[in-house]
Parts: sequence; C-alpha cells; structure tokens
Amino acid sequence: MAGSYSKHPSSYRDPSGFLFYHDGVLYRQVNKAYKNDFDLFIRSGLYDALLEKRMLIPHEPLNENLTGSADHYLTLKPKPVPLISYSYEWSFNMLKEAAVLTLDAATEAMNHGMMLKDAPCSNVQWHEGKMILIDSLSFEKYDERKPWIAYRQFCEQFFAPLALMHYLNEPFQKLMLASPEGIPVGLARKLLPFRSRFNLHAYLHLHLHGSVARQNKTSSEGRPFSKDKMKSLLRSLREGISGFVFNDASGTWSGYYEEASQREGYLNDKKDIVRNWTSNDRYAVAVDLGANEGAFSLVLARQHRLVISTDFDHYSINQLYAHTRKEGINNVLPLLLDITQPSPAMGVNHEEFPSLFNRTKTDLVVALALIHHLAIGKNIPFEMIAKTFKKLGRDLIVEFVPKDDEKILQMLSQKKDIYDWYSEDDFINCFSLHYTIEDSKRVAGSNRTIFLMKGI
Repeated sequence: MAGSYSKHPSSYRDPSGFLFYHDGVLYRQVNKAYKNDFDLFIRSGLYDALLEKRMLIPHEPLNENLTGSADHYLTLKPKPVPLISYSYEWSFNMLKEAAVLTLDAATEAMNHGMMLKDAPCSNVQWHEGKMILIDSLSFEKYDERKPWIAYRQFCEQFFAPLALMHYLNEPFQKLMLASPEGIPVGLARKLLPFRSRFNLHAYLHLHLHGSVARQNKTSSEGRPFSKDKMKSLLRSLREGISGFVFNDASGTWSGYYEEASQREGYLNDKKDIVRNWTSNDRYAVAVDLGANEGAFSLVLARQHRLVISTDFDHYSINQLYAHTRKEGINNVLPLLLDITQPSPAMGVNHEEFPSLFNRTKTDLVVALALIHHLAIGKNIPFEMIAKTFKKLGRDLIVEFVPKDDEKILQMLSQKKDIYDWYSEDDFINCFSLHYTIEDSKRVAGSNRTIFLMKGI
C-alpha cells in the first residue's frame, strides 16, 4: 500500500527515477521511462560486476509502489551511506579516487553494452573506507552513434579541478564551492599555466575542449562515435588523471604532533583520557574538529565507531585520507571544514545541497586544542563556540587552553590583548548553558584541562 512519502530535495533532475523517504527510510523509485535500461542493467550482469568490484552501492529491489505514482516501475532500497559529502569538502586524493572510479565504472559498463549517462561528483560518496557510486540509474544502453553525453560534465567536475590543483599546487575547493556544477572548461583553460599544453591529456580535455566550447561548437555532434573511440577517450581521461599529483609537502599545521610530543607526557596522556572516556558504546558516531592529521580520530576509530575527521588544512586531510586508504581503515571519513565558514546550504530552495551542519548529527563532538584558535585567533565568544559545537552533536570532549599557555602567549604577541573574558570560569559558565560537566582532567606536561560534557 502506498503511504505518505517525501521526495528528496536533490532528486528532481532525472526522468529515470527519484529518491524519496517513506517512514524515515530512503528509497529510490525507478520510473517506467527507465524500464528497458534498468532491465538491461540487471540482465547484462553489469550490476553484479559493479558489486563484485565494490564500485556501486548495493540495493534491494521491491515490487511495492510506495509512492502511488503512475510512473512507478520498481522500488529500490539502497544501502545507506553514513554521510553525504560534496566535492568541495574532499581533498585531492578523494576527488582523484572518485574520478578514477567514475571512469572505471564507465569502462565496465561498456563491457556489458551500457554507458554512464551522467557523471556528477555527487553520484560518488565515501562508504566503508573508499569512494563508491551510489546511483543505480546512471547507466543506459550504449549507442555508438552518439558521443558520450557526460563528457563535459566529467571534465568540469573532475578533470578541471584535479588539473588545476596539479599544475598550480593549490587547493581549489573554495572555487569548487563557488561553482558546484563544476569549473567551466573555458575558465580552467585560462587559469592553467602554458606548460599544461604540453600534456596531451590536459591539452585535449581542457585546452582544446575549452576552445571548442568557447566557439559554441561540439566537434563530435552528429558524428558516429565508435566503441574504439569511446574506449580511447576513457583511457585518455584516466591516464591524464592518474598522472595528476598534489605536492602539498606541508600545511598550516604540519609538524603539530611532533611539537606536541615534545611536551613530556602531554600527547600520550591526552590520548589515554580520550580513550578511557569513549571506551563504551555510548558514541556510535563522532566528529573530530580541527583533527590535523587525525591522531585522535584514529584513537576514536579503534573503538569501532564512525569518525568524521575534519580540518580546514588541505594538507592534513589529504594525508589522513591517504593513510586510511593505505592501512585499510574503513571508519574514518576525512573532510575539509573551516568551522567558522562551514559548507552552506545551496541549490534550489537551499535544499538541494544541505549545509554540512545540517548533514552532520553525531553522538560526540571532539574539540582538542581548538578553543583558543577560535576564541583568540578568530575573536569568537565562548557562547557562540558552544552553540556551534552543540549543532554538530550531542555530547562534547573539549580542551581548554589557559591564557598563560605558551601557544596563546605566542598568539597574543602578534595582536592586542582584548580578551578579558578569556578564562576557565567564563568558559565553564558559557558552556554550561548547553552542557553539564561529567568529568575533567588536567593533561600531563601542561596546564590544559580536558572536559567531558553531556548535552542538555
């Protein structure tokens, strides 16, 4: 029986089907218009092949029409991903892995007589330690009489930002945030250095592509596009992306843990405190704010919970993702986040792409060695910091760094001391509006205190 349902705000573009919630569970409807392609997707063995290679999220087919729609052909119940994230929150390594996955899925589809009909970054998400496709309706029957309809979209959402980061050695996530549909190939062409023209793949997919786009031409439109040409195109894109690297040898906080470990007992004692406070099943999901390269995220993750590990420093998040992939750690999701400028809500009615704060609801927020950077580095009052933390999760582990700490003295040597309100008493008073203090510990080798707080 069909009941009440709510259509997912971002699922309106594709006539093949849509995502919806029914009784709090996420489903995907397959419309009648997609019947033949979906049947081929299953019958050809492509779905099974993608599952076997862990390239696509699995789904459970249901014959029940939960929406009551006349367009209904089939209902799918996809395996849920823990958190939807977007390309402007990913590091270089994450975006590169997502790009290669998309091309490999397109190649696999061709081997089964099908092709990817779209290639947005949002069709890829992090799941169980790696990037994976989440849209089962992205494949259609391959027609060699037509060019790849998703080519430009792939170049703008994947190839262009990766090329820019490779050649300019700068993170481009803020530009990607300003242009969530992708970096136009014409703009990428203008931003790239001249030497990029000597890279065959960058020349073909950005310089030549951008020149053609500027003239409002589509060189392959109306011409046969053979299977050999299609495979050659995918191979060229993959070779180009595989050659892109990001040499972020150091970041804002590189070497932080080396410096912290020089304070006798400080780092180990802090890890012990966090480990002891979280050695239970009270916190299934935690977010680690200002995580740096993830030392404490990994402590939390060893207790078999999902940890969202965030930092504004691209170097730190990129290194952490590389580490989790190398070590097979499947419950740490590294994301780029400037907590003072979090990813905003965007798209139609500000609902298509929800803000990071609206997407992130956790059991525990961890904020170690962060308060002073927000309060003194950014002039944010304690009450506003407490409100920010409360939006992200229920309970809190937070480190208070007193004003006579060496790090704060260094900060104040570069600016006027206008922080009469910065004291432990004021900190406790402001945070007590949102939390009750369950425990506190002085950290060895320092005059810093860590608090365990329960949300009110």
